[in-house]
Parts: sequence; C-alpha cells; structure tokens
Amino acid sequence: MNTELPSELLTELRKAKRVAVLTGAGISAESKIPTFRDAMTGLWASFSPEDLATPEAFARNPRMVWDWYAFRREMCAKALPNPGHLALAELETRFEEFTLTTQNVDGLHQRAGSRRVLELHGSITRVKCADTGRLLEGEIPACDNPPPRHPQTGGLLRPDVVWFGEALPERALLESARAALSCDVYFTIGTSALVYPAAALPIEALKAGATVVEINPTETPFSNTASYSLRGKAGEVLPALLAALQG
Repeated sequence: MNTELPSELLTELRKAKRVAVLTGAGISAESKIPTFRDAMTGLWASFSPEDLATPEAFARNPRMVWDWYAFRREMCAKALPNPGHLALAELETRFEEFTLTTQNVDGLHQRAGSRRVLELHGSITRVKCADTGRLLEGEIPACDNPPPRHPQTGGLLRPDVVWFGEALPERALLESARAALSCDVYFTIGTSALVYPAAALPIEALKAGATVVEINPTETPFSNTASYSLRGKAGEVLPALLAALQG
C-alpha cells in the first residue's frame, strides 16, 4: 500500500460512534471471485448476463440458469475471506453502531465474522421458490433434472439473488439509507460508485455531514467527491487502518 493514512481521518475514526460501509465487487475480487462478467469464460463464454440473470431467462431455460449459479455457488464456497473482510469484522466491534451494506452475493462478509450485513443483491448461498419467494431451509435437495423443487411449495428453486429487472430488497435498502444518513464516518470500498441506488448512499452520507472515505485501487467517479480517497486494495488499506487505530 502506497497511501499514507491521514492523521485527521484516524482522529475522526477514534471519535466516531456510528460507522457505515458499502462494499462492491473489488473486495471479493481480492478473494479471487471474478465479477459476473469476468466469469463468462469456458463453457459460459458464449452467454451474456441477460441470458442467465433475468426472470425471463429462468422461465425460458431454468436448467441452464440453475447450472450457471451452481457453478458460481461452488466458486464462492471455495473462496476464503481476505484480510479486508476480516478487518471489517474486527472494525465492527470498535463502534457503537456499525452497518455493512454489500453489493456482493458471496457471503464472505458473514464468513469473516461480520454480524450486521445488509445484502442489496441477495446471496448466492441461499435459494428460494421462484413462484412464492419462500426461502429453502437446509440443504439444497438432490435432483436428476435440475432445478429441484421447493419441498413445501412445489415451485422450482432459484438463487436468492436480485436479477436484472428486479427490485432491490426494500428493507435492506431502507436500512442502508438510514445508516448512511446517521453515521459519523462512511466507507465505500471496492466499488466504482456507478450503479444506483447503491451509488447514492455515500453521497447521501456526505450531504448529511459524515466523513466519507473511499478505498479503491484506482480512481472512480466518486474519488474527487469523497472526504478521503485512499488508493489501495481493501486487504491492504483496512488492516493498516485497523492497526493504526489500535496503536
């Protein structure tokens, strides 16, 4: 990490009582989870996201969509939380209120130990009934001709993720907005700050008077707006930040 941590930021963090965080694909990439589009290789190279991540695609070819997400689910299960995930879990214990909103669906924040996680795009680790939205409890049932059916509702199972054309979960979005408006410090980590409504969260935090910190290896459209823009990987900057606070 080449970025020096500003002493003013450390002072503000030591005073802070409420901290909120938004994470994007960048922090998962450090655990070697490719983005959705980057994973379109090998058997999947000829497909577009619209072929695999819409309700229409599932209705048209449920097995193909199921197989794609089974491939992704296995990839995420093999990945491990990286030092950025672990540092965020540790930071959560230092503040009176800590809210972590993620655009990622891999469940790595929870596996790292984060407790209050709001998932804007759902989770690939869960499946639900495509007809009723009822989550499946327990293991995914074996099936000779996937996708399997929900044992209670009888409907086909689908991943509990937000597909193109679907609304974000209202509760997660409302709680994320509430945290952004009430926090002392807001972190945006590993995200390009382009996809709304998530991209509006750090802007709203800034308008409400929070110190907003961007952590990203490269410049983004939000870099010049943030109170502090720290260049580097989450797995390097966050542990350094944690160590400085403990020092």
